[in-house]
Amino acid sequence: MMVLRSLLFMAWMYGLMAVMGLVCLPLLAGPRLWVKGVVRLWIRLVHGGLRLLCGIRIQIEGQENLPKGGALIASKHQAMVDVFWPWLYCDDPALIFKKELAFLPVFGWYALKLKNIMVDRAGHATALRNMMRKARALAQEGRQIIIYPEGTRGQPGQTLPYKPGVAALYTQMEVPCVPVALNSGLHWPARGLVLTPGVIRVRILPPIAPGLKRKDFMRILQEQIDTASKELLLLDEG
Repeated sequence: MMVLRSLLFMAWMYGLMAVMGLVCLPLLAGPRLWVKGVVRLWIRLVHGGLRLLCGIRIQIEGQENLPKGGALIASKHQAMVDVFWPWLYCDDPALIFKKELAFLPVFGWYALKLKNIMVDRAGHATALRNMMRKARALAQEGRQIIIYPEGTRGQPGQTLPYKPGVAALYTQMEVPCVPVALNSGLHWPARGLVLTPGVIRVRILPPIAPGLKRKDFMRILQEQIDTASKELLLLDEG
């Protein structure tokens, strides 16, 4: 039964993306605010489909920890749904994506209009410098930079090494870094199509103040995200 419900949800999500993306295409010529409104509406409809078709609710904890203005937000990453919540709860997010996503029809057009940060993973040091330059500029404009420090989607309970990009951003941007834990992989697998009913919990943790040494920052960031993510897994088991 969940296979059919999951397939119906995927058809709903991607069908909406195609239809809304094409119908609202003229808005790409207008202000970025208009496009952000389209994306937020699409995400709310996707969340509605998750709830009605798959029995999955989204619960956000710690919204009071989201700063106003420029910030770095470092989130655990287990499922596609993890890229949705910043558009609903952050003032003006800018997500760090791999460059290849910019070439996708519809998704890529809107991602570029929203001035997200596209990274060429094959570019190594040059790509890292470009990412830091763009992130600093956007943070100075008051935007929240969203990064997934593990660099890929992991399994629930899995601890992956954190990439150096998050430390470079923290050091160069000189803004608070907000850790984010979640349990999304329990209900929306990183690989595979079958979703599982339940509550996807996103826990926004207190900001880490700027100014720490790189080594201390990385240790604190990983400890806080992984510890809170494991606590969320236990809540689900309970």
